[in-house]
Amino acid sequence: MVIGVLCFSVACTSGGGDRSSATSQDRYPTPLKEWQIIDTATGQPVSRDQWTALLLQQDIIYLGEEHHNRFHIDAARMVLQKLKAEGRTPALAMEMFGWDGQAALDQYLSGLDLSRQEFLEAVRWQQNWGGLFEDYEPLVQLAKEYHWTVDAMNPPKPLVRIVAKNGLAQAEADPMMAQWGMKDEAIVDDPIYRARILEQLQACHGKGDDSLYQTMLDASMFRDEGMAKTLVHRLNQIRSVSETMAGPLVSYTGAGHIQYNLPVPKRVAHRLTDQLRQISVYMTSFEVGRSEEIQGMIREKVADYLWLTPV
Repeated sequence: MVIGVLCFSVACTSGGGDRSSATSQDRYPTPLKEWQIIDTATGQPVSRDQWTALLLQQDIIYLGEEHHNRFHIDAARMVLQKLKAEGRTPALAMEMFGWDGQAALDQYLSGLDLSRQEFLEAVRWQQNWGGLFEDYEPLVQLAKEYHWTVDAMNPPKPLVRIVAKNGLAQAEADPMMAQWGMKDEAIVDDPIYRARILEQLQACHGKGDDSLYQTMLDASMFRDEGMAKTLVHRLNQIRSVSETMAGPLVSYTGAGHIQYNLPVPKRVAHRLTDQLRQISVYMTSFEVGRSEEIQGMIREKVADYLWLTPV
């Protein structure tokens, strides 16, 4: 429950982001449909040319998925292949891999003679993520084909469990925190983030004193801060090379980790003092019965862009 809370949190709450004074009909006169990419600042879809130009300007592109939706994998492939078609060398980062599987992931991508099963065992797939690897394999294979880097974004599951059980204050003394470079990391306790996640926890699990949810909040902050650290490390590496066509960095996580730009994007920005160009893209299944709900997500600016895909 703790590990997955951000993955479904938007569905559990009505939200409370900035609302436009215009009605949804005023802001969005064109009917919603599959594969539209909507700019939540205007409520209008962007054209293919606008989308390509926008992608090419970014340092980081955050793609937030509904887990196990194959159309969201297709959408991510579209982004990566569009970048490649424009001569760029994107880097990929994925929530589905833990830091303790990075060495095995690097070996697999380099073409080391590992069977698929050997790779899954070495990368600790079941321990860190579980479910079918086939759901995410197309992204890994694409990176392998074009020799792109793939960063494991998640702190190791055992480390997250320590925080979820004991809270951040006690977890700091655990040797695993030093082992994985998190002992001296500043975990930003952003009040807006805290209020949003607490609201969602209470909506999903019932009202209660804030202290009941403290370790859940700590684990959420810890994971998001760890993912932000991973992205900043890779972005700095991209910036350090003289190759002008390197990047952008494409982050692929559950949509909860980019909602309202609070969990990971804001933490990345907090870690960088220089100019940062980044956009968040919240992918969601579209069907006519969800039109009002989706228009609410646009008004509340659940992300910079909303990408409507088939169910």
